[in-house]
Amino acid sequence: MGCDMAIIDLNSDLGESFGPWPMGDDKAMLQIVTSANIACGFHAGDPAGILTVLREAAKRGVTVGAHVGYRDLVGFGRRNMDPSSAELVGDTIYQIGALQGLARAAGTSVRYVKPHGALYNTIADDARQAADVIAGIKAIDPSLVLMALAGAPIVAQARQAGLAVVCEAFADRAYNADGSLVSRRLPGSVIHDPAVVAERMLRMVTEGRVTAIDGTDIALEAQSICIHGDTPAAVAIARTLRETLEAHGVELKSFADAAHV
Repeated sequence: MGCDMAIIDLNSDLGESFGPWPMGDDKAMLQIVTSANIACGFHAGDPAGILTVLREAAKRGVTVGAHVGYRDLVGFGRRNMDPSSAELVGDTIYQIGALQGLARAAGTSVRYVKPHGALYNTIADDARQAADVIAGIKAIDPSLVLMALAGAPIVAQARQAGLAVVCEAFADRAYNADGSLVSRRLPGSVIHDPAVVAERMLRMVTEGRVTAIDGTDIALEAQSICIHGDTPAAVAIARTLRETLEAHGVELKSFADAAHV
C-alpha cells in the first residue's frame, strides 16, 4: 500500500552541531524540507545552536519535531543501549520539554517526536522500550505525533496507545527484505547518489514500493521521507529529490498541514 500520491512530507535531522563542531548545513536544508527533526542535546546539539536552527525553521515555516535519543553524545546516539523504563520515560520527557522551551523562545512549537538512531531502530520492534517512549510522549503532550519506521510493529503499538503516527521512508538508506534498515556497519547501507535516491523515492511515492539491498521488491507505506542532514551529499540529495518529486506533480507539504495523520 502506497502513501498519498499527491502529497509527501520531507524531513531531515537538524540541530546536530555541537559548539564549534559543525554537523551538516542546517540553513540550506531548511530551504528544502517541510519538517525538521531537531536534536535535543542527548545525542547531539547544544542549546545555542538548537535555538538558532529553531529560529530559522520558524522563519521558513518548517514544522518542528523533537529528535529524542539515547544519552550518548560520544556515540552520536547510534550505540545500542538498554536503559530502565524509568530512565527512558524520564529521558523522553526531559528532551521534549527542553525543545519545547527553546521552540517557544524561537516563536514556534514542537508538533511531533521522531526518535533518533539506535533508539529509533530499537523501538521499531522492541515493545518494552517502545512503550516507554510512547509513555513519555503521552505524559508531556499526548497531541504530539510519533514519526516511526514504515511497517514496523511500533506503528500499531503507538496507535493502539492513542498516539497519532506518521510513517516514514528513508531516502538515503538501504532496506533489508523485511523492511528494516540495513545496518550502518555494512557496505551499501547509505546511498550517496542524488539521482538514485530521487528515482527510488519517486517510485515509493507513486507505486508504494522500493527495492531492497538484495534485489527484493518490497511494499512501503509512508507519509514522510527522511534525508539525513549529516551526510556529505545531504543538500544535493534533498534538492534533487524535491525537484524530481515536484517535476512529477507531487506536492511537498508537512504532514502536520496535510490529511496524513
